[in-house]
Amino acid sequence: MQTQDKPRRKGRKAKVTARAAPPTTNPAPPGQIGGAYRPLGDADLQQIFATALRLLAELGMGEVPDRLWADLTAAGAVDLGNARLGFPEMLVKRAISHAAKTFTLHGRDPARDIHVGGDRVYFGTGGAAVNTLDLESGLYRPSTLQDLHDFTRLQDTLDNVAWFTRCCIATDVPDTYDLDVNTAYALMRNTTKPVATAFTLAQHVAPIVKMFDIAGGGAGSFAKRPFVKAHISPVISPMRFGEDAVDVVYECIAHNIPMSCITAAQAGATAPATLAGFLAQSLAETLASLVMVNVISPGFPMVFSNWPLVIDLRSGAFAGGGGETTLLNAASAQLSNWLGLPSGVACSMTDAKAIDAQYGVEKGMTSLAAALAGGNLIYESSGMTAALLGASFEAFILEDEMHAMTYRALRGVEVTTENLGFDTICAAVLGEGHFLGSNATYQAMERDYHYPKLADRAQPRAWAEDGALDAWVRAKKRARAVLATHHPIYLTPAQDGEIRAAFNIIG
Repeated sequence: MQTQDKPRRKGRKAKVTARAAPPTTNPAPPGQIGGAYRPLGDADLQQIFATALRLLAELGMGEVPDRLWADLTAAGAVDLGNARLGFPEMLVKRAISHAAKTFTLHGRDPARDIHVGGDRVYFGTGGAAVNTLDLESGLYRPSTLQDLHDFTRLQDTLDNVAWFTRCCIATDVPDTYDLDVNTAYALMRNTTKPVATAFTLAQHVAPIVKMFDIAGGGAGSFAKRPFVKAHISPVISPMRFGEDAVDVVYECIAHNIPMSCITAAQAGATAPATLAGFLAQSLAETLASLVMVNVISPGFPMVFSNWPLVIDLRSGAFAGGGGETTLLNAASAQLSNWLGLPSGVACSMTDAKAIDAQYGVEKGMTSLAAALAGGNLIYESSGMTAALLGASFEAFILEDEMHAMTYRALRGVEVTTENLGFDTICAAVLGEGHFLGSNATYQAMERDYHYPKLADRAQPRAWAEDGALDAWVRAKKRARAVLATHHPIYLTPAQDGEIRAAFNIIG
């Protein structure tokens, strides 16, 4: 009996060793299906929408720029007096009907395109942090243009970050035109994912599109396949337009730049403190952006970016984490999807300054809830710390792994006759008494399980012998390794030279 057992145990050990390396296939890539979490009931959705429609019709929007006023009134908006413009229900519903429901965010590499809308969920970035968590000191310092280049090439290696919006402001570039130019250049140079940027003024758009044409292969190439999205906040809470941002909207439409029109009301400050009232006003404001875009160009690709933000009512400080942020952004995603619009929400905006337990809890809760609710594009979800005032290299590394876990949760459980495994269970129970060596286990290992690259699963003794490293230290080491080795060249020498001849490229 013993002579028969030894070879079998040796064979089993060899199999385990051979299978110890994690599989190369991603069991749950970006674009998994959301929508299972529904914080609002059907009656709630109807009441919030009805109140938003009433706000737009009876209170209307203030500070409407002359050009937009003319376009909106020609489309059916009503002068309410007191310099406010009302949006009748029919006008709003027509805009919803005509709005783009799905569209592609292109990467310069077509393999990195993402398809926005429906019930697909993608994590990406946002933010305009003025501070960077320094890799060496572990303290915050003003963000620089070099930081932006470094963040861009770091995230270029992260599979679960589906698109990249500049996450920090280069505070060492004071001129706003040079800032917009060099921000766009950092994106072109360091990644081929779909990217997004902001334009300080409308007159910056046309020149920078020439840079996109150079990167895209020649004059007119960008408009045919736009690989940059604009982040614009044309509505300022409560219930008024911002003229400079509206001008940018017109220019972006003229140059076929898809956009996220972002509403960023703050509960208790620029919107009601009650969660229902907040959702009604914020929805009305984002609908005002949708009406504007679809009056200018029906069906133009716009992400319905209704970002509920929260303040700590004790101090007035912005609060990026917490239960209210978790709930409001999930509810916003549900509302947008219920209207059939491509949804954008903002999560992972932790208030924590360090990579600590608060950081993990706030990021994990807010991002998981938004994904489960079906947010199509989840902004701010990578790298942001200190209530959006900071950006962290280590956070990008850690959150790429967090997103992988979330995508796996979204993928859910596939119940099939094969997966239920009646015959496999019987064979294991009547045979070796375990499932470790079966083909079904091996296939499931390759197909169904996510294996973290950074999280520690070692036994306590092995962890101690390896230096007792915490997550912050491990992420710091990984970030340093990527920044030391990943130097992509996504512009040819000819393209780079042409851009440098036309623009003041710094560095």
